[in-house]
Amino acid sequence: MNDTPIRVGIIGVHPDQGWASTAHLPALKALPQYQVQAVSHHDASIAKAVAEKFAVPLHFESSRALVEHPEVDLVVVSVKVPRHRALIMQALNAGKALFSEWPLGVDLAEAQMLHEVATSKGLASSIGLQTRSAPVFAYARDLIASGYVGEVLSATMIGSGIIWGESMSEGYAYTLDPLNGAAMVNVPFAHSIDGLLHVLDARFETVSGLLSNARRTVRLTETGVERPLSVADQIQVVGRLNNGANVTVHFRGGLSRGTNFHVEINGTQGDLVITSPVGYVGIGGTRLMGARLDEALHDVEIPDDYDRYGEVGMPAQSIAIGYARLASDLREGTRLSPTFADAVELHRLITAIEHSEGAQQRL
Repeated sequence: MNDTPIRVGIIGVHPDQGWASTAHLPALKALPQYQVQAVSHHDASIAKAVAEKFAVPLHFESSRALVEHPEVDLVVVSVKVPRHRALIMQALNAGKALFSEWPLGVDLAEAQMLHEVATSKGLASSIGLQTRSAPVFAYARDLIASGYVGEVLSATMIGSGIIWGESMSEGYAYTLDPLNGAAMVNVPFAHSIDGLLHVLDARFETVSGLLSNARRTVRLTETGVERPLSVADQIQVVGRLNNGANVTVHFRGGLSRGTNFHVEINGTQGDLVITSPVGYVGIGGTRLMGARLDEALHDVEIPDDYDRYGEVGMPAQSIAIGYARLASDLREGTRLSPTFADAVELHRLITAIEHSEGAQQRL
């Protein structure tokens, strides 16, 4: 096995805010398999500030300079979705392995194109579907595989979008344009349904969805300006999986004063319940409960083997676990982390739900 650290270049990082600095950098710094070698930002002063704060050797104001640098092995794209295509193509044309944040593209066609290019060039690709790595989801998957619930009969999920409610920060206003591919259905819903399907080790055979609006406007917190809520704040999905189980999902915009995240998996021999006080399991506070046969529902402790890298805190922990899996894939040829092919499959599901209008779609 090659023990030389994988040298990482991150596109789209700020020293004080954003997903790259709060999740990617702490995760990568905790893993000896990686060396964060370079960062880039279109503002040279910001790139320099990031490099100084996180002790990164190289910094660039040009993404092209980063992807073409010989000391970068793996390129991480952590920018808004509309910029993914151009930046990923730069890295692929430079012959570099890729890690892209989810969504891969603004739509299914863009995701398919990027997957096809990566495949044609024989380059490793990974997509940021980190819910699969969350300790509670990873352990639940193995419990189900070991027969904890028996045959899975059904799964129910309730979730909250956190934003797309009464108000949102101006930094998220770009998500109100459906052409940007970053609405509630594309991001928190997609992450959550992907995590659930991974737990169940299944995919939808048929699905129907209804996307609608309970709210008509959303207030920008910085200015008080009311903007049209032009993307769905209510998502209802019903489907049947290829293992015969039935799935029902309801996602709501904003946060609830009651249940913000709840997954219940019912089987012939037992049940599992996953809850979180917020609408996304990667932020923290997640609880796993279960019961078999005549047991009452009780807390299920997650073994330490699943709950690794807790010292980096949330939301970086799930990212760190995902990066550890990717390192194994790159070094040892395992297939532990989700790829651009998985991204295309999830894009296809989201597209079917968006176009369903309540009619059953076969996948």
